[in-house]
Amino acid sequence: MSSPQRHNPPVEVRERVACMCDHGDGCSSFAPGHALHLIQARLSSATPSDWSDAIVESADAATGVIVVRTLSDAAPVAVWSAAGAAEQLAPGSPVALHGRYHVLAVGRERFNILRG
Repeated sequence: MSSPQRHNPPVEVRERVACMCDHGDGCSSFAPGHALHLIQARLSSATPSDWSDAIVESADAATGVIVVRTLSDAAPVAVWSAAGAAEQLAPGSPVALHGRYHVLAVGRERFNILRG
């Protein structure tokens, strides 16, 4: 004799999921501008021709917005990162941008960015 199976109702889904960085913790999302995914890091390392050298023009640690100027054409590029990239940068700092995989390199550290 089998026992009757109870029907579990579906879990209610929230409209928007908040990343943990909204609450002062580390990023729990791999969305653009949040935590860097391992595959994103590996793909950016495997395609060195897509990196562009740049100089930091401004970095606002409160908002996470960083403005850089590329060395190739001096075009300003605004990026956003919730992972703390702006806290490590000062105007004049050298960085590198990966155009295809949206990665900002600050020394040996890599950040996922959202281009603005």
